[in-house]
Amino acid sequence: VQLQAFGGGLVQAGGSLRLSCAPSGRTGRMGWFRQAPGKDREFVATITSSGENTAYADFVKGRFTISRDAARNAAYLQMNNLKPEDTAVYYCAGRRGGHDLHSGNAGDYRYWGQGTLVTVSS
Repeated sequence: VQLQAFGGGLVQAGGSLRLSCAPSGRTGRMGWFRQAPGKDREFVATITSSGENTAYADFVKGRFTISRDAARNAAYLQMNNLKPEDTAVYYCAGRRGGHDLHSGNAGDYRYWGQGTLVTVSS
């Protein structure tokens, strides 16, 4: 399964962006992770195959919303009220089909997209 992530760009603080992830096949739970320069990759949000259950990192709660199109198996990340500290490469990830439990550990995700850069200016 290959993942393609879209939607990154340059935005001013307080602005919004919507990231999209299109898998080539079926996956289990999907998530978004991010990696800022000089930092480790960190969990942002995850969602089940059905889209019914989500999990968020504390630093994005109330600002970011993850959603899923079950028919297309696609995942989205709506990012509002962006801050300069949100600047990072954002990666879409997917667990194997049938694996729907939440995990904030990048090692639990088998499939990864190429990453899309989000830059938030102050």
